[in-house]
Amino acid sequence: MAEDSHRSSAAEIPVTSNGELDQSPESVFQRDAHFTCPGPRDLTESRVMSSSYASTAEGIVESGPYKDSTTADPKSGAVVLSDDLKNPAMEKLDLVRKWSINTYKCTRQILSEKLGRGSRTVDLELEAQIDLLRDNKRKYQNVIKLAQMLATQLSLIMQTQRQLGDAFADLSLKSPELHEEFGYNAETQKLLSKNGDTLLAAINFFISSVNTLVDKTIEDTMINIKQYEVARVEYDAYRTDLEELNLGPRDGNTMPKIEQSQQQFQIHREKYERMRNNVSVKLKFLEENKVKVLHNQLMLFHNAIAAYYAGNQEQLEQTLKQFHIKLKMPGGESPSWLEEH
Repeated sequence: MAEDSHRSSAAEIPVTSNGELDQSPESVFQRDAHFTCPGPRDLTESRVMSSSYASTAEGIVESGPYKDSTTADPKSGAVVLSDDLKNPAMEKLDLVRKWSINTYKCTRQILSEKLGRGSRTVDLELEAQIDLLRDNKRKYQNVIKLAQMLATQLSLIMQTQRQLGDAFADLSLKSPELHEEFGYNAETQKLLSKNGDTLLAAINFFISSVNTLVDKTIEDTMINIKQYEVARVEYDAYRTDLEELNLGPRDGNTMPKIEQSQQQFQIHREKYERMRNNVSVKLKFLEENKVKVLHNQLMLFHNAIAAYYAGNQEQLEQTLKQFHIKLKMPGGESPSWLEEH
């Protein structure tokens, strides 16, 4: 009996009268509960030992108290997000909210201006310069288009002149009685074609330079102008919003809104003034650069056209040297990479 009293409960396995393991539901449940639930243990002190590395510290994994990013309110049972999870989501939500409010105010301002109900801030001097720039841009683009048409037509004429010169030269060899007459005409057509190549190089250089002025220099200023116009709409939108709040009652509910509107108005006012100054400076530098570029290109175009139609081959070639233009002969090989750079 003493041995039975000290016998471990793990050795007590119920059997039937035939000596077999008792498989009744009650016995199975008690046996499984005994082996799976050996007793309460502190999870903070549990250790998992690696069978392969039982003698080393690398096989030990200590589990401390579980730390979660969420905390529960013991009174209401609600789950509250911690700051590291709440801040990114709240920041994105706040950005969307600000963008929506700003878009609504600007859209309302634009519609009010188009319907003639809202007022807009106008800098007469700056607006006149912007309108002039837009008009000049359209005119410069038209000049480029016409110059390209001239270059295309001149190229066709040169091709015809070369073919005509070859035909005269062939007839000069086959017509002894008109050898000199056909020869003079062949040389004339070849000379005109050669001078046409020189003129075409000058025209293409003119087109490239003016095109760079329009598509890069002027377009860069137009981007600043668009940013200035957006800033002006935002400034007028918040100005109108502040004026409407100032016309309303002043109490505990409206005063915080008025103060917040005053802050937003001041921010957009400073942005508008900054963008206006930037555009003014851009327009000033653009005007100086435009005059310099167009002065040189117009002189090139005039001298090349005048020398070509005057038949002054020497003056035409001198014009290309003056502006450092390399003549590309028809059918010639293109320069190597080292020669271009």
